[in-house]
Amino acid sequence: MRLCYFGKDGGPESTVWGFWPIEIKSLFSIAILKFVGDSREAFHSHAFNSISWLLWGRLFEDMLDGKLNVYIGPSIKPIITKRSTLHKVSSYETSWVLTLRGPWSDTWKEYLPDLKKWITLSSGRKIVQASDN
Repeated sequence: MRLCYFGKDGGPESTVWGFWPIEIKSLFSIAILKFVGDSREAFHSHAFNSISWLLWGRLFEDMLDGKLNVYIGPSIKPIITKRSTLHKVSSYETSWVLTLRGPWSDTWKEYLPDLKKWITLSSGRKIVQASDN
């Protein structure tokens, strides 16, 4: 459990910073995220399902299957991200997001397109499996 935590969201290579008033991975977490510029190259899933609201800015969500979602400006319509979603998110200038996350599963995946490699991660971004495409 962490209270009032500030840090990167998605590991050291991430371009996203966040503030978590509360994070209890076995139950839920609440965060305010700051997206600035391009995403890192890895497509990724999540260890959790989430529901988020874009509070300010413009986000671009690239899906591994080639689909592009564009979210512009504040909206009461939430952005739903399932554990199985394989994406990367970029921001035009600076964007702010409120996110509510459910309980964490044990693992999640990343795909590195330049290396054509799949990686399975666990808590602490520990690599538990890597395979070529």
